[in-house]
Amino acid sequence: MDDVLVMILAGGQGSRLMPLTEDRAKPAVPFGGRYRIIDFVLSNFINSGFYQIKVLTQYKADSLINHISRGWRLSELVGHYVDAVPAQQRRGPHWYRGSADSIYQNLNLIEDAEPRDVCVFGGDHIYKMDVRQMVDFHRDSNGDLTVAAVPVPIEDGWQFGIIESDEEGRIIGFEEKPENPRPMPGDPTRCLASMGNYIFETGALVDEVSRDAHDEDSVHDFGKSIVTKMVRDEVSDVFVYDFSQNVVRGQTERERGYWRDVGTIDAYWQSSMDLVAIDPEFDLYNPKWPIRTRYEHHAPAKFVHDDPSHNRVGTAINSMVAEGAIVSGGVIRNSILFPRVRVNSYSRIEDSVLFDGVDIGRRAKIRRAVIDKGVAIPPDTVIGYDLEKDRQRFTVSDGGVVVIPKGAVFN
Repeated sequence: MDDVLVMILAGGQGSRLMPLTEDRAKPAVPFGGRYRIIDFVLSNFINSGFYQIKVLTQYKADSLINHISRGWRLSELVGHYVDAVPAQQRRGPHWYRGSADSIYQNLNLIEDAEPRDVCVFGGDHIYKMDVRQMVDFHRDSNGDLTVAAVPVPIEDGWQFGIIESDEEGRIIGFEEKPENPRPMPGDPTRCLASMGNYIFETGALVDEVSRDAHDEDSVHDFGKSIVTKMVRDEVSDVFVYDFSQNVVRGQTERERGYWRDVGTIDAYWQSSMDLVAIDPEFDLYNPKWPIRTRYEHHAPAKFVHDDPSHNRVGTAINSMVAEGAIVSGGVIRNSILFPRVRVNSYSRIEDSVLFDGVDIGRRAKIRRAVIDKGVAIPPDTVIGYDLEKDRQRFTVSDGGVVVIPKGAVFN
């Protein structure tokens, strides 16, 4: 696919994921024990055979840029690259005003690459997708734009761009985040949601973002501005690609169609819990579709102490434990431990996510929590059992997940 340029939108602030996005862009948020969220879309493209990738960054991008530059090095010898592109104000003294404007301000990248088609994908979702199949569909349709979509429960439709299509897959209606989403034909319980992943014929993309850039009434967003206008004006051929029909090598039927927007703490936590089930809904262990990332050199994970008479046994049940972690006489259940986590004796961790370098003191009890990088939890600390008390110190989500930010101080 050397005639396809990939442009990944990774400049989002991710305000609904605060405080996890206090010091990092949403695509840089750790996920799954060793990855960043950005790794999933990058892995999808690399596994699909796309090797010309530009990642457009903006908000608090330092950790994201470091991750890409140090962990995603392709061969320049054959023209392959994953480039992090910071906002440069190339079109005036302003930062990106929206997702469409981020492409407009980087039209020089498209001019240099001279692609036949451009993939414009979000960088902040969890899913597996063979993108080549979507490109084939796009070219067979001979359209100007193809939008990937997935059915979602109708009560969640207000969060997405909702699509109506005809029998040929042509989009005949599009509404961004409607209060009353239109259900799918024959299924009043679900509606068809845009995944925020687009494939444009290059000329159509350049024309649309250039026109939009000069529209003073536009919000310069792909969903609200570009797709909505292309469908409404009926001068472009816009098609929908059914993601639920996408086939990934080695994937089970149970996993097909899995796609999560981890834009809130509760969504992030639930997607994390999806990984640790005995039969996970989203499987990271498929060797035919590896999720790639930057690797660091840590020792193997270690479990120590076997003293059941004193309830001091280092164990992890239905959990994922990354390299460098030490479980020293503590018990882990239904949780994810990132590298270099230390869990000390007599402590209990349940239904939680512990980022890199977290240290859990003796006799601590942690339940339904996300603990950010490098936090030291003092001995005898209790989190997740008294949410009113937790709210006085930390962020507690609507679903009752406690988030401990970096630099948290315990009295």
